[in-house]
Amino acid sequence: MKSGSNLERVLAAGQFAVTAECGPPRGADPEKVLKKAEFVKGNVDACNVTDNQTSVVRMSSLAGCLLVRQSGTEPLLQMVVRDRNRIALQSDLLGASALGVRNLLCLSGDHQKFGDDPQAKNVFDIDSIQLIHLVKTMRDDGVFPSGEKLDGAPKFFIGCAVNPFADPFEIRVPRFKLKADAGADFVQTQCIYNMDTFTRYMEEAKKMGLHERVKILAGVTPLKSVGMAKFMNKMVAGIDIPEPVIKRLADEPKEKQAAKGIEMCIEQIQQLKEMEGIAGVHVMAIEWEEKLNEIIGGAGLLPRPVVDEGETER
Repeated sequence: MKSGSNLERVLAAGQFAVTAECGPPRGADPEKVLKKAEFVKGNVDACNVTDNQTSVVRMSSLAGCLLVRQSGTEPLLQMVVRDRNRIALQSDLLGASALGVRNLLCLSGDHQKFGDDPQAKNVFDIDSIQLIHLVKTMRDDGVFPSGEKLDGAPKFFIGCAVNPFADPFEIRVPRFKLKADAGADFVQTQCIYNMDTFTRYMEEAKKMGLHERVKILAGVTPLKSVGMAKFMNKMVAGIDIPEPVIKRLADEPKEKQAAKGIEMCIEQIQQLKEMEGIAGVHVMAIEWEEKLNEIIGGAGLLPRPVVDEGETER
């Protein structure tokens, strides 16, 4: 075990893993996080807490992680390189590990021009691939990147993110390989709607043996309406929603589109479960956490397994 986290144990035991996420509030009210965490509890193996997503100021990911854990769910810390230099990154990593956070997702972060404070200075002292390597070095070698010995190495199950749908397609899998080479243990993908493109992506990844090196969690997001589908397809970078998917929603009366979106998400999870190389799903029910139980249960993924360290694969 690299971290001993619940998510790591579930994946190491060969179980199909489930993660979700909680976006922290734009304020200091802990109840906003705890309410979302109650919907997550019992439905997942770990819960991401986002880090100032879309470059909008929110409660810190680490604070959110502690609140999620307080509610009874294992947290997964997201950390972006946009806002911190390498000194701050290392310091926050040590603090998170000291507080018992065992899962980490290393990200670049959306450019600040997309947020509510576009004149803020970004940092990008290192990129997300370098962050993965930095964490692996601290964890496995017990030293800082500077070469100085650590007084207690952090313990993290190291994750990364990939977007199979960004252009150009030809560099998507090679970029995934760079993250695997840097030390990623698992990956969560961007929301998948175009299964044909994702199948091609997985075929290329399997040719490189990446599915055997890194646990792949396929990202899914239930669509609430045809309006949401059209907006995401047009406005969200790296989202590819084929016309037949949009048409399935459009063919439903407006009041039934949310239920159809959940039905489609469940169908997709069941399809992904049968795909070679997929180790789990990351369910991003954006501000719709109350539907997680319906989606995950409907896909036949409840109850979640309880795995002791002795039960994992050697």
